[in-house]
Amino acid sequence: MPSNDYTFVPDLLDEFAIPENGIASRVLHKDERFNIILFGFSPGKELSTHSVPTPALISVLEGEGEIDLGSDTIQVNAGSFIRMTPFLSHAVRAKTPFRMLLVQVKDGTHQKIDPAKS
Repeated sequence: MPSNDYTFVPDLLDEFAIPENGIASRVLHKDERFNIILFGFSPGKELSTHSVPTPALISVLEGEGEIDLGSDTIQVNAGSFIRMTPFLSHAVRAKTPFRMLLVQVKDGTHQKIDPAKS
């Protein structure tokens, strides 16, 4: 019987195939503290600029891409890691078949109001 005390994924790369044309996602865990999502992008696909009110972590698992972080654009590949503060505008573009793990941390200590809108 599975435990509610942990989530175990034997191999993130086996969770789903990268779509031939599009973006796929799978929620691996979601509760009052964490939102953990696995994303897969076909080459050329993009998650447009947005921001979220929580700190977030991105770990690139496979492929090459570009990620906009505020006014910076960085090149990423398998093994790249990013930490983002709440409300940091960001976008993701896949150059090759691309997978990343996103972890949003809802710890209650971050600002709940977007400073750009106050």
